[in-house]
Amino acid sequence: MIRPRAIVWDWDNTLVDGWPAIQAGLNAALSDAGLPEWTLEEVRARVRHSLRDSFPALFGDRWEHARDIFYAAVRATHLSVLRPMDGAEALIRQAAELAPTAVLSNKSGPLLRAEAASLGWSPLFRALVGAGDGVADKPDPRPMRLACAACGIRAGETVWYVGDNSLDMEAARRAGCVPVLLGDAAHDGGPAASAPTHHFLSAAQMTIALSALANTRPAG
Repeated sequence: MIRPRAIVWDWDNTLVDGWPAIQAGLNAALSDAGLPEWTLEEVRARVRHSLRDSFPALFGDRWEHARDIFYAAVRATHLSVLRPMDGAEALIRQAAELAPTAVLSNKSGPLLRAEAASLGWSPLFRALVGAGDGVADKPDPRPMRLACAACGIRAGETVWYVGDNSLDMEAARRAGCVPVLLGDAAHDGGPAASAPTHHFLSAAQMTIALSALANTRPAG
């Protein structure tokens, strides 16, 4: 395992659990449209793409109306229900000592940055790039390039992108970065479905690995 020159993180289900707010927003929009509501398990398994990439298929030509309902419901609760994943804070602090770090998420940029600020994590990242911050959202490689540029490096094989599902691993590969899976990916078909270059079952395991890399030379 080679020490990265930068580490970019996914957000939901990688560093934080904010699913109750996402479920509340989706179900408000689905209910308004006369569609069946989703269980929390369905939300975890089905939410991958950004709103602007997924809502037109879900809601058709009323997707912008559904968007407004979704965001109103999410804003009402997202900071109160937000919880760090087990061991996440120790992990990102260890990573920030090793290399520049950033976040790339398909959560709306303003919501993402509000959540990071509420946890006191904003200073640990060079950038928090969310959906809508660029011309496209992940897995398009362009937002990854924004996150890497904030770290002072080009997207490529010296950068790790750490996420919890196959879409994250696709985003890493499309940008030429190293795909790193965190967690068991039980909600996404397991690790085999993602085929990551590196896989850590827990934040604690990854923290130990990064600590060991601290005494090695960076890639490239």
